[in-house]
Amino acid sequence: MSYLTRMYSKNSQNQSSFDKNPNRVSGGLKAQGVDSVTIVSENGDESLVPSHKYVQSLEQQIKKQRSVIDVMDRRLRRFETNLITLSKPRENND
Repeated sequence: MSYLTRMYSKNSQNQSSFDKNPNRVSGGLKAQGVDSVTIVSENGDESLVPSHKYVQSLEQQIKKQRSVIDVMDRRLRRFETNLITLSKPRENND
């Protein structure tokens, strides 16, 4: 496969959602003005409903933050157990 073929192939152009920063995605949707849809009912009441893409981007933000919190929680537990084992007095078997 040549360099140009790899560069312009369909697979290289398609960036997966895992590579994108969810904060920037939701911010971009908000900046474009597609974060919500206005629905007008039959009696003339307007209601603002968040768009499906915007809700998905917020869910991705929550998912990413939960994974970071889980990792930090595991590290904290590990450090706590290490601290407890280090603070216990050692028995000398001389």
